[in-house]
Amino acid sequence: MPSKNNSSPRLLLWLAIALVVILLDQFTKVLILGAFQLGDSRHVTDFFNVVRVHNTGAAFSFLAGAAGWQRWFFVGLGLAATVFIVFMLKRHGQQSLFALALSLILGGALGNVIDRLLHGYVVDFIQVHWGGWFFPAFNIADSAITVGAVLLIWDELRRVRKT
Repeated sequence: MPSKNNSSPRLLLWLAIALVVILLDQFTKVLILGAFQLGDSRHVTDFFNVVRVHNTGAAFSFLAGAAGWQRWFFVGLGLAATVFIVFMLKRHGQQSLFALALSLILGGALGNVIDRLLHGYVVDFIQVHWGGWFFPAFNIADSAITVGAVLLIWDELRRVRKT
């Protein structure tokens, strides 16, 4: 385990990456809120639209139809995940791929928590489609969480192969 002196600069690096994700996420959401009305959609390419969707649920609108309790449940879950991830970053910040993955997940989770606290919903705006099939809209925070999860799996597969 690294000494405290070695872990602090690494922790700051990982937290800075999470902050960049949060800032990019919130900046793009402000742009969407300013330029689009709820339900608006603009065709960009044959497979990509920019839309404005409000998601009161989780991924793929899971629990979106609940009575409102889900807002605070997901805020609490995001804050609990934040505490756990920061603890893991303090402990394993020297493991670059692992820590990068956690930083992306942390930034994405907090980006969506900020939305829930400010608006009561998450602003989604990226819509991918092909041949009449539309993937649920998502945002920068969701993308960071997804990339972070993929990196966690990749890191684990690399670790298992070494043993």
